[in-house]
Amino acid sequence: MSIALAAELIKNSQHTVVLTGAGISTPSGIPDFRSNKDGLWNRVNPMEVASLTAFRLHPEKFFAWIQPLLITILQAEPNAAHFALARLEQAGMVHATITQNIDGLHQKAGSNIVYEIHGALDTLTCGACYLQHQADDFVQSFIHNGSIPLCTSCGNILKPNVILFEEQLPIRVWQQSEKAIRECDLLLVAGSSLEVIPVAGLPMGAINAGAKLIIINQSPTYIDERADVLLDKDVAEVIPLIADEILNN
Repeated sequence: MSIALAAELIKNSQHTVVLTGAGISTPSGIPDFRSNKDGLWNRVNPMEVASLTAFRLHPEKFFAWIQPLLITILQAEPNAAHFALARLEQAGMVHATITQNIDGLHQKAGSNIVYEIHGALDTLTCGACYLQHQADDFVQSFIHNGSIPLCTSCGNILKPNVILFEEQLPIRVWQQSEKAIRECDLLLVAGSSLEVIPVAGLPMGAINAGAKLIIINQSPTYIDERADVLLDKDVAEVIPLIADEILNN
């Protein structure tokens, strides 16, 4: 019944926006950060390896931490949830996807309007001269040899364009995301525990603007009681069923 209701809400929506978190990529083999069992932050203090201060003082710790994660991300393929959302976008049923993930799997699956609110791994920026570099130029050497990427212009260490603790979100992407939230009449939250500020506030903004809310997540969120549809299920199983209900009927 909930799947049918979710499909009906999306079909009747004029402007559906999707907000995704780590839970949409765990079926692709990418670990999340905060789950009780396998979360990355259960193994290491994020402020010691993934904060802006840590990067500036001990960049080698950051690169040693991110190396195995980068290998996992590069090997990962989109799962059924990613492909289903891409199908819905191509059918005009999803107007934008806001993602907290840095893995690029939405685009790999075929989604075109994706706001990567926590940055992405495809580019790096020099902290000294601010020259931007393509990650492809450095990734193989880093993966195989652990070679820390250096600016080709000034030789300073390059920082991947992902958002670390203590960093502000990319302003242009944040503004695009806020605009999408203001314009939506339906927000689908998929695979996010909604614990990271300021992204966690986006669903409340949508509700306050009159939008309906669908939440698909296997752990509780602070806003569950406001959801029109709440599905405590695997996104890789449920979202394809919703897409099929919409597109095949």
